[in-house]
Amino acid sequence: MEITSNTALLLIDLQKGFVDIDYWGGGRNNLQAEENAAKVLDLWRKNNMPLFHVKHCSTTPNSPLLEGNPGNEFLDATHPKAGEPVIKKNVNSAFIGTDLKQQLDGQGIRKLVIVGLTTDHCISTTTRMAGNLGYETYLVADATATFDKVGIHGEKYSAELIHDTALASLHQEFARVISLADLENFFA
Repeated sequence: MEITSNTALLLIDLQKGFVDIDYWGGGRNNLQAEENAAKVLDLWRKNNMPLFHVKHCSTTPNSPLLEGNPGNEFLDATHPKAGEPVIKKNVNSAFIGTDLKQQLDGQGIRKLVIVGLTTDHCISTTTRMAGNLGYETYLVADATATFDKVGIHGEKYSAELIHDTALASLHQEFARVISLADLENFFA
């Protein structure tokens, strides 16, 4: 792993609407994901490195993430400070319908570290696109989380299984999946 001062952090969908576990599937893994994401954010802020807050602005009328709903707001622990860029999206990828790629390219950023919610949706889609666009991408496994899912035949899949298989699909194909400890050791 090689993190440079020009490696950007993408904080994806760390929003209050994800607190409602029942709405998203009834079970969730990695309850420390947001706390770990806040630790990564602190590392970036202390080292004055580029970062981007990504916010999902749902177009689904009853979604907690609908713009204007309280759930659309950023979590307190990872709330943007004045001057930190905010990217608003309404699909799974932070690159679709936004100027994220232009901002990254304009700053000469070629390496990304990704944290946030949810592993199998916006994290996976953004990570896949980042890899396909040629960015050297790192995904912090324990600073991401997801929810239980129901399969096409009504079978229930645990959040941990969904999380683990999403990470396995991304690792060494689209990104290098690392832990918070790996990242902290780099900065030590």
